[in-house]
Amino acid sequence: MDGINVVELIGYFGSALVLVSMLMTSVIRLRIINLIGSVIFAAYALMIRSYPTAVMNICLAGINVYHLVRLLREQKQYDTIKTEPWDGYISYLLERYAEDIHAWFPEFDLHRIDPDLSLLVCCDSNPAGVFLGRTHADGTVEVMLDYATPIYRDTSVGRYLNGQLAWQGYKTLTFKGNAPKHTAYMEKMGYEKQADGAYVLKLRK
Repeated sequence: MDGINVVELIGYFGSALVLVSMLMTSVIRLRIINLIGSVIFAAYALMIRSYPTAVMNICLAGINVYHLVRLLREQKQYDTIKTEPWDGYISYLLERYAEDIHAWFPEFDLHRIDPDLSLLVCCDSNPAGVFLGRTHADGTVEVMLDYATPIYRDTSVGRYLNGQLAWQGYKTLTFKGNAPKHTAYMEKMGYEKQADGAYVLKLRK
């Protein structure tokens, strides 16, 4: 493979990353991938001496860095609303994100469960998550749904919610369902897998 083809591949790769970034639902991931793509494409433009293109992509990289710093420094302000699982807004969210919820929680069916703890998490009045669970006398909450909307899927909703549950006196979260995609999230949050396949998290204030 000659040098020209390698340079062209670099250009294609940078362009592909910029395009892929537009498919991201997470703003932080979008910015990171777009930043990498812009840097690679700027390097490609310099290699072929297309200086206007290089300048544009360097500027795009700078803009991405600026917004990433703001996003990472920004403290999200969450609020928890205790409601009922059949509340109109909860029903709307469950229907609005039904396909995505099914991808994360294949076994979830509101009509087959009987939660006595229903929480809506909001960020600046925007819906960020829905939590449904069944409580037990020993302070354990059996998790039936712990869903974050795509734009807030960075574990911050879960960490906030777990802290709130701890302050309310709950001691442990357990999840016994079959949800492969949700497993990585639980591991990040500190859940421990038990011998029976259940995942358990000890809550801390």
